[in-house]
Amino acid sequence: MRPPVRADAAVIFEEYAADPEVTRYMTWVPHRTSDTVAEFLEILDARANLGEEFGWVLTHGDVDSVIGMIGARIRDFKVEIGYVLGRAHWGNGYMTEAVSALAECLLFRPEVFRVWAVCDIENRASARVLEKANFAREGILRRWMSHPNISPEPRDCFIYGRVR
Repeated sequence: MRPPVRADAAVIFEEYAADPEVTRYMTWVPHRTSDTVAEFLEILDARANLGEEFGWVLTHGDVDSVIGMIGARIRDFKVEIGYVLGRAHWGNGYMTEAVSALAECLLFRPEVFRVWAVCDIENRASARVLEKANFAREGILRRWMSHPNISPEPRDCFIYGRVR
């Protein structure tokens, strides 16, 4: 894991940001160009400078190849996480490892008491990642989040948490 840089935009676009299958359960539609990814990275950098949100690209191998991203949004003593992984890397445990490591790191901080995430109730792979990373399913949030690649209406989501 490392902070993203603008030069990552093209790889992120190719690896997952333009893939309709990867973005199915995301809150954003597939990107049409790498320029939109670069704009997102600039916004993320500005939010990090304000201490509101942080993102890290996930890399694989000695060539520092970007395969996904994980982020954390800080709200008081709670931190919400989100993540995305390129389809070619699904099923290898990479995201479970990243989610678990980030949660442990965040919960080590004295001001953080809760790390949480949501996923669409049909997104079984994401639910499994959270369960393997020792997050407890706490319930269902009805009509919680819009996933525009599925429906314009808000959808039900599972909520998962890890606390200290």
